[in-house]
Amino acid sequence: MPTRNVNLTDEQDAFVDEVVRAGKYQNASEAMRDAVRGLQHRMQADELKLDLLRAQVQAGLDALGRSDFTELDDADLDAALDDLAAPAR
Repeated sequence: MPTRNVNLTDEQDAFVDEVVRAGKYQNASEAMRDAVRGLQHRMQADELKLDLLRAQVQAGLDALGRSDFTELDDADLDAALDDLAAPAR
């Protein structure tokens, strides 16, 4: 298994020691591998969110191209945004 040297802050080092002492991990390497897995999952989730956002932006641009939109003035904007944010009934 490859090895890496990493520099942690004092706070991070203390946290790794704490979770090992608490028995959540058998050693620091196990804790660090779990941290890297968490980073991998977070980055994958972020990429999926970006893909969804890009798709929504493209759908909006396509709608603009088709003139399929509703113009709102400032007075109506807050109510329209509130409607969008309201839970489905």
